[in-house]
Amino acid sequence: MANKEKNFTSAVIYVHNAQNYIEDFLRMIIDVMETNFEHSEIICVNDASDDNSYEIVKKISSVARATSVSIINMSYFHGLELAMNAGVDLSIGDFVFEFDHVDLECDRNVIMDIYYHALKGYDIVSASPTQKEKFTSKLFYGVFDKFTNMYGRMGTESFRVLSRRVINRISSMNKSVPYRKAVYSNCGLKTDNIKYEAKKSNHLISDRKEKNYRLGLAMDSLILFTDVGYRFSMLMTVVMMFVSIFMVVYSVVVYLTSHPVAGWTTTILFLSIALFGLFGVLTIIIKYLQLLVDLVFRRKHYNFESIEKLTK
Repeated sequence: MANKEKNFTSAVIYVHNAQNYIEDFLRMIIDVMETNFEHSEIICVNDASDDNSYEIVKKISSVARATSVSIINMSYFHGLELAMNAGVDLSIGDFVFEFDHVDLECDRNVIMDIYYHALKGYDIVSASPTQKEKFTSKLFYGVFDKFTNMYGRMGTESFRVLSRRVINRISSMNKSVPYRKAVYSNCGLKTDNIKYEAKKSNHLISDRKEKNYRLGLAMDSLILFTDVGYRFSMLMTVVMMFVSIFMVVYSVVVYLTSHPVAGWTTTILFLSIALFGLFGVLTIIIKYLQLLVDLVFRRKHYNFESIEKLTK
């Protein structure tokens, strides 16, 4: 006991159709928590899994001796961000680990490495594999970093540890922001990232519902946290300006040098470009309005069915 960390530590784990990985992962987390911390808790957020994930979590929780294990059963599929918000809201640790998936490809020692790094004065420390990012992830983060004015660069992360101070800080901000990593990056506290050698390939998402959710999350995040929409609107405005100038000059030249004709081809081309630009701008405006409505009127809009205390 004397050599264990005195800080109360929470581990929040996202669980959605993870029956193939959750048993080994949860056993490992329980062992890490009980070996290294005097007081700890584990909160599994079951995001409407339709496999045996819930039963496996209940079974494995019985091996915990000094660590409290709870499970939050979400009423329906909420997606990673809201589900993890539910878990973090329930946590009481001085430090909180966030595990976005249970197919962890790093050595267990990395978990404590980022914790000890946080003790050096960092409020957020994340862990990322050294292997090459997937093309879609690289594209998203490349666009995000290029068109945002947020502090620091973002990339693929397997998990992270947060201090209670940063949790209190973001709680005073808008908790309904749909992308936690952007909020963390913009909270103004000290952050760092640790690279580790991955044991296997990147975590692959096979669940269609989760894939669709993450695609929508990526689009929402680009619209909300970057100026991609503004840049596109400006580009279309410039294009329309040059097209309009060209059409005016062309019409004058045709009027002065030849007999005017109906010019259906030119008219249709102009109207097509004009309508494309108009609808492009309107689509972005509508998306902004939708996000603003969600952020203003749907604060803390997760719902869970039950919270079960699996261990004393």
